[in-house]
Amino acid sequence: MAWEEWDQLKANSAEKGTTAMQLNRVPDGDGAGAPPPGGDLKVDQKELAAVGDAAYRLFDRLGRQGRDAWSVSQSAARDLRTQGFALGDAIDHVQERWEAQLKTLLDACAHVSNHMDFTQGAHAGDEHYIYDVVSSIATLDAGFTERTQR
Repeated sequence: MAWEEWDQLKANSAEKGTTAMQLNRVPDGDGAGAPPPGGDLKVDQKELAAVGDAAYRLFDRLGRQGRDAWSVSQSAARDLRTQGFALGDAIDHVQERWEAQLKTLLDACAHVSNHMDFTQGAHAGDEHYIYDVVSSIATLDAGFTERTQR
């Protein structure tokens, strides 16, 4: 952000009278901004399954078709090299780089596909953990309130 932009933002804020700070929290009042019942960590299994399925299909197709040009490229590189052309080494280099990139992409697709299989369970576990922690704080607060009212 440029200094002039910062000055302009400060001037705009001063004009509007919006110099107060608001912390990231649930607003006071009628609870309209409160998280939905049952928690706010939501994972839709249908969407996760679609992502995992797309990753698996990409993995499968790349695995089958990603190396279609390998033998032709190697043959061309060998023929050009034996005829004394430097292009043979260049084709071989490109093919090696393609193979390395293909392996990286296949690993990433497999990782995404496998990860989607357990994500919903992990999020459900997170939600239960957060609920337990927050519930225990509320219980503790209630106990302190009881002790102070005696």
